[in-house]
Amino acid sequence: MAAAAGLVAAVAAALGALLMAPGLSQPDGQGAPGPRGGAAAAAERRRSGRMDQALLLVRNELPAPGLNLAARSGSCHQCLYQFLAFVPPGNESLRKPGTASVMVDTQHPLTLLLNSSMGDRDLCKIQYHFGEFGNYSLVVKTLSTSTQTVSCDLIINEGPINSYLPILFAFLVYMGILAILIAGRLLMKIDPVRNWVYKKLNPRATDRMINSELGSPNTDSINCDPTPQSWNTGSRQRLRSLDTFRGLSLVIMVFVNYGGGKYWFFKHESWNGLTVADLVFPWFVFIMGTSVALALGSMLRWGSSKWKVLRKIIWRSFVLILLGIIVVNPNYCLGPLSWDNLRIPGVLQRLGFTYLVVAALELLFTRADSGTWEGRFPALQDILPYWPQWIFILVLETIWLCLTFLLPVPDCPRGYLGPGGIGDFGKYPNCTGGAAGYIDRLILGEKHMYQHPSSGVIYQSTMPYDPEGILGTINSIVMAFLGLQAGKITLFYKDQPKQIMSRFFIWGMVMGIISAILTKCSKEEGFIPINKNLWSISYVTTMSCFAFILLLLIYYLVDVKKWWSGAPFLYPGMNSILVYIGHQVFANYFPFKWKMQDSQSHAEHLIQNLTATTLWVIISYILYRRRIFWKI
Repeated sequence: MAAAAGLVAAVAAALGALLMAPGLSQPDGQGAPGPRGGAAAAAERRRSGRMDQALLLVRNELPAPGLNLAARSGSCHQCLYQFLAFVPPGNESLRKPGTASVMVDTQHPLTLLLNSSMGDRDLCKIQYHFGEFGNYSLVVKTLSTSTQTVSCDLIINEGPINSYLPILFAFLVYMGILAILIAGRLLMKIDPVRNWVYKKLNPRATDRMINSELGSPNTDSINCDPTPQSWNTGSRQRLRSLDTFRGLSLVIMVFVNYGGGKYWFFKHESWNGLTVADLVFPWFVFIMGTSVALALGSMLRWGSSKWKVLRKIIWRSFVLILLGIIVVNPNYCLGPLSWDNLRIPGVLQRLGFTYLVVAALELLFTRADSGTWEGRFPALQDILPYWPQWIFILVLETIWLCLTFLLPVPDCPRGYLGPGGIGDFGKYPNCTGGAAGYIDRLILGEKHMYQHPSSGVIYQSTMPYDPEGILGTINSIVMAFLGLQAGKITLFYKDQPKQIMSRFFIWGMVMGIISAILTKCSKEEGFIPINKNLWSISYVTTMSCFAFILLLLIYYLVDVKKWWSGAPFLYPGMNSILVYIGHQVFANYFPFKWKMQDSQSHAEHLIQNLTATTLWVIISYILYRRRIFWKI
């Protein structure tokens, strides 16, 4: 059940793809599909082809001079056509067409362009979404010799396989496990069954937990009764919804980091837009900010001085940054201390610095007693007393906007937000990320940045670009600050679940409206598009909208109604740093990885990635039962 999060997040897309799988239907009037073959034929095609590709055979019945075949991906915005192959002319005397075969991408729709090799005349343009391991023919011929009318017919020789079936099957398996667990829980409510199980297992209570890393979401008390919980100063107990939210984000993060079955929607978006993989890191940053608000207030109420808390904040930040640079090192194959090419930015580095800024900012203004505010506008008691914090965040965001849109970048247009490479019709090939990329290259140096950005796949950009770079850290601070606001809401309205949920909803709607304005509800045409690589402000507001709504739902189910214990996501959520570092360090070791019989099979990759993710959830559960938690 561990990795069901990633599957649930993409199940709508997967089911849609299952019902309308690319290549299973053909363009109108363009031939009939050939025989599909059985499982053996599909396996043979996998061995002869590559994942996410199809074979296209171009048959040219036109006379000299020949044809040029080019293609453009539907996910590549304003891109140049890329040359695929030269198709020789047909031999009229032998009635033998000229042929050329190419492998085409099946992840996104393609636009194929055929033109004469001796001129700029476009003969035909075809838009089509090819299916994985499909076999297609594109026949180019003259319909009328008098008018020189050319036809281009796309024919399916062998139908593609449905590569989305493994997702559906895995989803059903995990839902079956979930159903069994729910049935078991219902049986445990029957007294004879419960008494028999308790006698056999003699379980130990493990509800009292210690602080977790990155700021503990401690509250003073949460009743185990079905009635709404209340806070008092007699005990310290965690809000389970926060650990559940953190664990959900972490489980999806582990799954996509391990490969996500090699499906495109479990990989990061090439540039603008969102996939499942783009959701989880900002959610982790958000819940870190929420935990900061609750943890600092709790520490001060228990008598810790601000100087002592500040020293702990600095130490945690230092350790996180050090772990990111030394342990989670993408240059591990060159040794952990390969300084010449060491990547300086990273996930843990950004978490550490973001935590330092947001926690220190909160420490300056937090109070040990978070009682009712006595000033005007009591409905804004979680905002108005902290107006200096908001001024600081607005100044930071102003700095991001000014640097992004006003900083001169050599050989690039001012305010450029594009991917470079073949994007924007190839005008700015070395401008990947605009000011954000320029600042990183200037301060860090190209060798100390991420060398294989996601824009390199579709947009063929060659410049190093780091998605965890310097400029984007400003907006990760904003993201954590919005999470901090969620924590303040739970503190100021701690005995009013309806108030907490209504404010979560309002904040979610406000963030959503801001995102709609910034993006014009468009992927590419907005003022500031949603972009994970840039950590654009629209990306932050969109992710915050999702985070507030998701936290509302989890809080309602786990802490208010107690319909859900938070399992299994609760367990990795309480050992998040250990799970994150562990899954990175042991990624290439058995049982998290093994040699596959068919490396071109989505099914085998999905099994391996789900197994590895599930193992980390099991490990975190064992540690939870043994009360082992790694704190920083």
